[in-house]
Amino acid sequence: MSNENKFIKGVYINREYSWLLFNKRVLDQATDPTNPLLEQCKFLSIFHSNFDEFFMVRIGSLIHDAKMNGSAKDNKTELTAAEQVEGALKLAKGYYKDADRVYVKLKTLLNKNGLKIRTGKELSQKQYSKCKQYFISSVLPLLSPMVLDAKHPMIKFENMNCYMMFELTKSDRLMYGVMAISQKLPRVYKIDGGKKVNIITMEELIRTFGYLAFEGYKIKSQAMLRLTRNADFDANIDDNDIERDFDFSKFLKHKVELRGTQDAVRLQIDEGADEIKAFVLKLLGLKKSHCFTVKHGFDFKYFLSLGGFFEPERVPALKYKPATPLPPPVSTEGSVLKAALDHDIFLAYPYDSMDTLVRLLDECAADPRVASIKITIYRLDHRSRIVDALKKASELGKEVTVVIELCARFDEENNLYFAEVLKDAGCTVIFGCGNYKVHSKIVSVVLSDGGTLRYITHLGTGNYNEATSKLYTDLNIITSDPDIGADAVAFFRNLAICNIESGEYKKLLIAPKSLKKGLIEYIERETQKAKSGKPAYISAKMNSLTDKTIIDKLIAASKAGVKIKLVVRGICCLLPGVPGKTDNISVISIVGRLLEHSRIYCFGDESDRVMFISSADLMTRNTDKRVEIATPVLDGAIAGKIYGMLGVMLADNVKARRLDSDGTYRQADAATEPINSQESFIKGKFSL
Repeated sequence: MSNENKFIKGVYINREYSWLLFNKRVLDQATDPTNPLLEQCKFLSIFHSNFDEFFMVRIGSLIHDAKMNGSAKDNKTELTAAEQVEGALKLAKGYYKDADRVYVKLKTLLNKNGLKIRTGKELSQKQYSKCKQYFISSVLPLLSPMVLDAKHPMIKFENMNCYMMFELTKSDRLMYGVMAISQKLPRVYKIDGGKKVNIITMEELIRTFGYLAFEGYKIKSQAMLRLTRNADFDANIDDNDIERDFDFSKFLKHKVELRGTQDAVRLQIDEGADEIKAFVLKLLGLKKSHCFTVKHGFDFKYFLSLGGFFEPERVPALKYKPATPLPPPVSTEGSVLKAALDHDIFLAYPYDSMDTLVRLLDECAADPRVASIKITIYRLDHRSRIVDALKKASELGKEVTVVIELCARFDEENNLYFAEVLKDAGCTVIFGCGNYKVHSKIVSVVLSDGGTLRYITHLGTGNYNEATSKLYTDLNIITSDPDIGADAVAFFRNLAICNIESGEYKKLLIAPKSLKKGLIEYIERETQKAKSGKPAYISAKMNSLTDKTIIDKLIAASKAGVKIKLVVRGICCLLPGVPGKTDNISVISIVGRLLEHSRIYCFGDESDRVMFISSADLMTRNTDKRVEIATPVLDGAIAGKIYGMLGVMLADNVKARRLDSDGTYRQADAATEPINSQESFIKGKFSL
């Protein structure tokens, strides 16, 4: 049995394997000729960034699990944590080799377009001289070389920081030299002169001239390296001695600080220098399987900014044509607040702008009828107009409550900062709910209109982050429905008193109590229809599908004859097309210009269709361990528009990849007219 087959058992696919397949689809976009050159470069950068996070979070977590309970097995493929790590490491090394080949292709294409990325060995004599002069004057002063001996023991390698190590000799004595690569150094140096633009990375400059930091020593060998540490941590309040004045924000700050010192999970190191490699692996207690040889660089973030090295007039041809948001559903002269009280408003980011929601919050801040504004926050833009609107509302006397999730991975420090900003502005700030991450996306506005309470509720699938709203596809509904409004008020009340597991709601499905149960009831409804000989349909879109209970319900529905069509961007642990089991299920993944992020759950045909949009993927962490919301789409026109969008996505044959019954993803059928769903939506075409 091949290594890959171990990750598939019956109708189940291992989560880590499915994620690796997803990142391979990201890498494929780096060579897709339908993407302009600089966009291909962007996808290579994303591929490497994704892998960095995968090792910090998933591999780190699995290594921890293997230590804590080595016999525990994945509930779908029955692999232990150690087996999953071993298999993932082997596959990852193969994908890194693929990425090396992609880099060489892109480097060649960039050269043809006038941008040459140089290595030290490729420098002309004149370029070498310029680079050496720059290194001595502007780089060397920011380096801190150290020779390791009894008075200078080995430094602590920080997570994701590059270091240069040397085997040194002096008076026939062998020793090691090391220096950290300062984060203050520019990522790329532009070499003046020549018809083409020539650049060299800081990594390559230091490889070429780093020896100058060790004057008086002979260099036997050298290697640049980067260490990845486990960045996953639990912030479980049950593990702490909680006093009445316990400050969770301080506790979390301490946890974040520890992130850079946790166990090593991956060593990346230059080719060659076997002695240095062996020395570092022994020092860290890492196996060779955790060591990755680097050929072309460690950090590819600079690939995102290569456009800055081209003449401005050249850049448009090398990037996607800029997309202009559709006209706002409420004219800029009109009141969003007034419109929302009159009818439901639908926003599909980034095709629609977040400006409409910001305008609503600004109007609510100033309107004397508005008594309170409550919002859940998971991730924010570093310069957030949402926060500005909330501060303004508080300063104008509104009751503003912000439930901010401090444990949003890698955004903890940003959220800690905004929590203080909002508290200083007079807002009531709540840090989540017990040990549940609050991942829901909801704004509740209560108005006192002539003595009558009215509600405006915003419910979305994505974060209140203006930056990502231009890059992620998300759906939003602003409604004045009184039942949803009352549910929203009850939701925030239950969050405030940590009663999230027992609250009752009329229309909203709330995890961890009713979201999973509610969706399963609709799956079972379609299953019963199929068993009685009636047409039965399920269509859904999500980022990931891993919840085994829901997967098993979908399998049962498929066996009964329910036609199930799924759009799953990333991890999918359900294998479609297996005869007699999942042959009524189809799965596609869309990886393209925009990050597919919306979640849609649709049950039934036009006569009895029920549709939800949600903040939750169908993952156990979302359905059982987070506070999530799914809202029914009550407006028929909006439901029809979303259903039309689903239809366009399911028909995509440009960026879509179909998951086959052997566990591989293949190009969707392109026999008909090419359909790129994202480009269609950019042009305002929401149905076929």
